[in-house]
Amino acid sequence: MTRGDWRRLDESDVHVRPGKGSRPRSKRRPGHADAEAAMIVGVDRGRWTCALGGDPGRQIVAMRAREMGRTSVVIGDFVDVVGDTSGTPNTLARIVRRAGRRSVLRRTADDTDPFERVVVANADQLIIVTALADPPPRTGFIDRCLVAAYAGGLEPVLCLTKSDLADPEELLAAYAELAVPVVVTRFDEEPAALTDRLTDRVSVLVGHSGVGKSTLVNRLVPDAERATGAVSGVGKGRHTSTSAVALPLPAGGWVVDTPGVRSFGLAHITPDDIVKAFPEMAEAAEECPPGCGHLGVPDDPDCMLDGVVAAGEATAERLRSLRRLLASRAGVAEEPKKR
Repeated sequence: MTRGDWRRLDESDVHVRPGKGSRPRSKRRPGHADAEAAMIVGVDRGRWTCALGGDPGRQIVAMRAREMGRTSVVIGDFVDVVGDTSGTPNTLARIVRRAGRRSVLRRTADDTDPFERVVVANADQLIIVTALADPPPRTGFIDRCLVAAYAGGLEPVLCLTKSDLADPEELLAAYAELAVPVVVTRFDEEPAALTDRLTDRVSVLVGHSGVGKSTLVNRLVPDAERATGAVSGVGKGRHTSTSAVALPLPAGGWVVDTPGVRSFGLAHITPDDIVKAFPEMAEAAEECPPGCGHLGVPDDPDCMLDGVVAAGEATAERLRSLRRLLASRAGVAEEPKKR
């Protein structure tokens, strides 16, 4: 071929064999316009039980789609699913999207663990189940649950069980300034007041093993078949539930039963997260020096919260209750003062 022949060639005359793996990759992803909305009600080894449209009668099993990557999906999450949504045994749908969360209940293994775990998403309230006796109430645990609720956007509710064994008045007095709603139950009566508070809401039950949490769930949801067990001689009880699950309430709403826990780490929560739950003190806290833990003298001598009490905008008891929660978050053992 002469030089003149080369000049007459153009790109259409040249064939270049593509190399291996040279196929262009599109960044476009399927829109999944036909996806159905669902609520996560169970998790088990990489499989999620979903209630289509939030209907407990339309439950399917799904896996997380590859395009989801490592996006976490927990009980209470609202998701979009595609694929086989018939609910036929041995079929799997795919979770392709997770909606934003309006509340989260988080915990860490302990206060030194940097890895936070989202236990439940989108719950309306946290029901802190505490026995008045056998085992005795653990106020430190209650305080930590309150902190987690305030920081996660859940309304805390104190549920005192076994009132047939002990008088609740002393414990109620310790939390009076926090204005936490309280429901008192006993073994020989139906929990009517608790049922009313749970109806048409998503509620999480949390508590130490042996406090009667699973017994309550079995009364609230007769078909729950959650195991109950006797309290061990150690005092903390033995675990009777092994996995969190959302159960539909007969009158509407969902109750999330969680395994009995022995610790509630708060490494992921800052003092300011807690103060935000106290509107009358939140503005003053913004004037505190950087790094202030809001614990007052001697730990934080320049804390501005004392000025809120001096100005009559909050009571000393209310500030004392706030600082008790802050001390609990910081890992300082401090029991509420008896009245």
